[in-house]
Amino acid sequence: EGADSLNEQSLEELEALKAKLQEMEAEAAQLGAQEKEMQTGDAKAAGTSGPGSVAGSEGVDQAAKEEADSRSIFVGNVDYSATPEDLQAHFQSCGTVNRITIATDKFGNSKAYAYIEFLEVDAVANALLLDNTELKGRPLKVAAKRTNVPGLKARGRGGRGGGRGYHPYGGYGGGGYGDGYGYPP
Repeated sequence: EGADSLNEQSLEELEALKAKLQEMEAEAAQLGAQEKEMQTGDAKAAGTSGPGSVAGSEGVDQAAKEEADSRSIFVGNVDYSATPEDLQAHFQSCGTVNRITIATDKFGNSKAYAYIEFLEVDAVANALLLDNTELKGRPLKVAAKRTNVPGLKARGRGGRGGGRGYHPYGGYGGGGYGDGYGYPP
């Protein structure tokens, strides 16, 4: 008799789980439909149409990054033993700190610079006033965070040759052939 009641209880639990699963699937389908509706609405608002238009979301992502960067600063020459709490204490007079990121190498060691994101854009101007102030005996270098432009890679000095050493046809410095100096190509 104990086995029968246990079996019945298991069947009831199984039925309850099946019902819950159906509810979740229905909710997921409803959310999927709403999401699809929102995406097509965004695509129409952006002037594009069709399910393959992803350009709108990249623009929104880029705009959000630029907005966050406008509220952020770069802090250089940070002491290797400095913690996010130390930086927060140092910059709390500027405004409300939203996020602190101390750059680290693959082993978790500090790279001696950090980024601090504030809640307000005004805080950046206040933080720039703390340039050359000391934290743990080191003068901090504070600058507004710049926004990286995708696809624009910083290049070395000069063109061909990289500006290192002496080149037989280009002489010292800037490059190689066709740079206007030395021998023609």
